[in-house]
Amino acid sequence: MRIAGLTYILAAALAVIGAPSSAQTNTQTTSLQELTTGNDARGWEAVGRLDIDGKGFCTGALIAPDLVLTAAHCMFEKTAPAPVDTNRVSFLAGLRGGRPEATRTIRRAIIHPSYRHTGEATHDIVPFDVALLQLSQPIRTSRVTPFEISTQTSRGTQIGVVSYAQDRIEAPSLQEICNVLGQQDGVLIMDCDVDFGASGAPIFRTENGVPRLVSVVSAMAELDGAKVALGMDLAAPIATLRAELDSGGTGLNSAPTTARVLNSGQRNDTGALFVRP
Repeated sequence: MRIAGLTYILAAALAVIGAPSSAQTNTQTTSLQELTTGNDARGWEAVGRLDIDGKGFCTGALIAPDLVLTAAHCMFEKTAPAPVDTNRVSFLAGLRGGRPEATRTIRRAIIHPSYRHTGEATHDIVPFDVALLQLSQPIRTSRVTPFEISTQTSRGTQIGVVSYAQDRIEAPSLQEICNVLGQQDGVLIMDCDVDFGASGAPIFRTENGVPRLVSVVSAMAELDGAKVALGMDLAAPIATLRAELDSGGTGLNSAPTTARVLNSGQRNDTGALFVRP
């Protein structure tokens, strides 16, 4: 799917960092594998579906027993700056075959202070399209292990993605191998296979045999006729979000120096639908 204006942005970014040569673009990728059995899904149970009032969904991943990392735009209406009510959002960890390992509502959502919701994906928005969701109660079970975060990524890094999407809503799918095609100004351009519903899906890099989060899916677009995904370098934004979490900030604050925090009870009744992927 082509998002208005996004193909040009990607092409311009690759022009700056250097368009890949034919040898460089001959990278290895694998097809999506639906994680339908317990054996298939083992180790990925901390990835879950974020249901938004039953009208739309995104993907998210636990990074602590009570914290889910996802895309910031998942917490807003499709084309308006109005936030959704966190009471209407549920995290279904390890959802497979209609059965989650655990289900939690969201107590508050911490949005990166530099994120501005316009309904579009641009090079100055994607790097900050990330949010921390604090669960109503921690998920403490041996079957669900939160992921650690890594910032070791660059052009040529081999990565993978686990996501839910519009045609695979009851179980996640794993693309074990895809690649970072380029990186500039905090934006990662990747050849990962994403679709509607994959917003917020975790991007992984395997380090010493252990998958660690390096990004989340923000948008999808076409580049030279091929579908690509956009995400952010997590190093700076995750530090900002953790600092706001540690400060104990409450309420909705749109000041540019403070992360916005959406609390239960802040309601908007227009519904949250699919946005971007």
